[in-house]
Amino acid sequence: MKILLTGATGYIGKRILPLLIKEGHEVICCVRDKNKFYYPDKFEKNIKVIEVDFLNPESLINIPNDIDAAYYLIHSMSGTATNYNELESISANYFIDKINKTNARQIIYLSGIVNDKSLSKHLSSRKAVEDILKTATIPTTTLRAGIIVGSGSASFEIIRDLVSKLPVMITPKWLNTKCQPIAITDVLEFLKKSLLNTKTYNQSFDIGGPDILTYKEMLLQFAKAKNLTRYIYTIPVMTPKLSSYWLYFVTSTSYKLASALVSSMKVEVVCNDNRINALLEVYPITYVQALESALMKINEE
Repeated sequence: MKILLTGATGYIGKRILPLLIKEGHEVICCVRDKNKFYYPDKFEKNIKVIEVDFLNPESLINIPNDIDAAYYLIHSMSGTATNYNELESISANYFIDKINKTNARQIIYLSGIVNDKSLSKHLSSRKAVEDILKTATIPTTTLRAGIIVGSGSASFEIIRDLVSKLPVMITPKWLNTKCQPIAITDVLEFLKKSLLNTKTYNQSFDIGGPDILTYKEMLLQFAKAKNLTRYIYTIPVMTPKLSSYWLYFVTSTSYKLASALVSSMKVEVVCNDNRINALLEVYPITYVQALESALMKINEE
């Protein structure tokens, strides 16, 4: 089948590309600059790279009409613009205008868990994009994930930086917020098994591992996996702005991304149900197992 892969240079896009090729699909990779997109020579016969800017509707003419499905993995939060929520809505609308004119039979979108009554700007933007994609004339499948545990994931790398650099942490109270982390391998499995699976059409699913943890517990379990002794004390006086600077100075993230993450980390991201596990026969591994897999990957590299 011919699969359109948007966000091909992103964390998820780069991880799912080899899996789609292994399944025998032809993958149309959407990138802004071909010269900055690198892939193994062995992929050459299975992929086609096209330059597309989803904020420039004229460039969408490069998307072929004979595609079977499309992965929508575009995310503007890590860019430089402060109005990323507006940019994400514009991109989604242009995408829908184009995809409705193709032969595609499904859109698969990776979003965030949005079950809390009070959402951050980041999670509200994710939900808005989901609502836009649902207006397409073809079925949309939305997978909603929280913290993704894997080497290279922004959230995982922040956890890694904090634990590696700080034996003692004086932290904001949002570290007591609950979340439901999921291994990158399980996210990819859900994305792969949802492809052209009619049981997933026009539905939204929460995906998460079996553990519901606070961010503090996640940090301490990471420390344990690395055989490190760490002490964490939460205090109520650290403002969101101060918390953002804390992440910015201690970790490798940008201030804008740190600010967006801090805002989201005050919101519980816990699955409402896990019905998709049985539907696709994917049963996610535990947080500890996900850590072991990620650390093994880091050691190999």
